[in-house]
Amino acid sequence: MNRILAGVALLGLTAGAGWAQTNTYGVLMKTLANPFWGAMEQGVRDGAAEAGIEVIVQAVESDQAAEPQLNACNAMLETPMDAFITAAINSTILLPCLKRANEMGIPVVDLDGNLDHEIAAQAGVEIAFSIGSDNVAAGAQAADWLVSQIGAEATGPVLVIEGLAGNITGERRAQGFADRLAELAPGLEIVARLPGDWDRGKAANITNDVLTAHPDLVAIFAANDGMALGAVETVFAAGKQDQVTVIGVDGNSDAVRSIRDGRLDASVAQLPYLVGKQAVENAGRVLAGEEVEDFIYVPTLVLTKDVLEAGTEPLLEYVR
Repeated sequence: MNRILAGVALLGLTAGAGWAQTNTYGVLMKTLANPFWGAMEQGVRDGAAEAGIEVIVQAVESDQAAEPQLNACNAMLETPMDAFITAAINSTILLPCLKRANEMGIPVVDLDGNLDHEIAAQAGVEIAFSIGSDNVAAGAQAADWLVSQIGAEATGPVLVIEGLAGNITGERRAQGFADRLAELAPGLEIVARLPGDWDRGKAANITNDVLTAHPDLVAIFAANDGMALGAVETVFAAGKQDQVTVIGVDGNSDAVRSIRDGRLDASVAQLPYLVGKQAVENAGRVLAGEEVEDFIYVPTLVLTKDVLEAGTEPLLEYVR
């Protein structure tokens, strides 16, 4: 347990500024316009209902609205809370606000692993724990699946569409994919790694440009499902759906529909519902003075049409 949390437990308080336990958690998401975050919000609310906790949930209009998210963070701290669960748009934007939360004695939870613990510590922020999927492992899992489909001897160009430039989540997914692909199938060459800014339309345009330059493209890895679906649109428009394998990450509801329809080939499901639910559960353990790991990883699952139609995978229970 870090120094702030130990001090909180010692004083018998669960939040700062001298107020007593409120039985309320603040939850700052990215954007609820993305089904991934909508599923995580539902997990948060279900976990809170089971624990008898009230939650105040806020989100901004897009996962690029960094300054508005900082403003929302500061505004939320005007309301008494026992814990603050935050999904930062990037690894630095919320640090001044989260430092303030620490100074108020409020434990900070890093939702979906968007904060770098070393950078946070340098800014004077102590993170109670990070929870999410192992993004490097998720990218590697996508490469594993791709090679299982097209073979370790496959050759040809591959496109990687990253997230917002500077976003640690997208960078880790892309790097995990690239490293594992080089290890398993050295004949598959990543010819472009471009930021799609989590935007479906931008990813579609990137795919169009890369397909023009590399008409023999064999695969696309996109760091989230929205971008993967944009890539799929371009691949189908070019009539290359039988040539290009497209893989996303998140396992959101739009991706599940596309996979069932035979369009998107696969998505590494991050199980955001389970992430949200377990974030609330583990925040309660922190407040009770229990030991919690610094990094809590929720399992991932490669969703394909076969997996969805079989319906036998236990983790499908958490796919939303």
